[in-house]
Amino acid sequence: MLVLALDTATPAVTAGVVRLTDGPDARIAELGVRVAHDARKHGELLMPGVQGACADAGIRLREVEAIVVGTGPGPFTGLRVGMVTAASLGDALGVPVHGVCSLDAIAQAVVLPGKLTGNLLVATDARRREVYWAAYEAEGARLTGPTVESPDAVAERLDGLHLVAAAGTMAERFGLPVREPASPTPAGLVAAAAPALDSGRTPGPLEPLYLRRPDAVPPGERKKVRT
Repeated sequence: MLVLALDTATPAVTAGVVRLTDGPDARIAELGVRVAHDARKHGELLMPGVQGACADAGIRLREVEAIVVGTGPGPFTGLRVGMVTAASLGDALGVPVHGVCSLDAIAQAVVLPGKLTGNLLVATDARRREVYWAAYEAEGARLTGPTVESPDAVAERLDGLHLVAAAGTMAERFGLPVREPASPTPAGLVAAAAPALDSGRTPGPLEPLYLRRPDAVPPGERKKVRT
């Protein structure tokens, strides 16, 4: 199966074409990957990345059989770019679109080589002096999260999780050995969605993981002015 994988939950604007073979000996192979780093230009950079990844893979976009997109957690504007693009392409191509937690995708990319000996922390920048984070078993199953908190609050919660490494853009804040990648990879995104892709089940609605309320709020009732 040829899968287009997209993620805009971090400053890395990621697009890739991945071949997924099903069955007990499933294999994930990245055929073409384009990554650009600019937190302010997700909209401008994503589709050129898609086209470049398809060209590197030697395929036409219409040959894609499924799409996987990171659903965050991440900033509101950047996250919407990836999810709206994925939904639009899925509709135009007539292929299913599967959403996965972007932190899960990072964890899957770390554990794919099979060399992790303990649990993993994944932490990315949530701005406002906070991080998005989740913890994972060595095989990639999520233990807790995703949550948004200050790094100090996260550090207080790590006792007892038996962590041996950290990954993500904020991994260096926690005094653990740092593993790559810092951002979701196409292979990690597809690995996170592999059970759904293999089963052929219809994906549910794409639900963004913002983890905090938007800054903008509806205006309140106007106060009456007495004369």
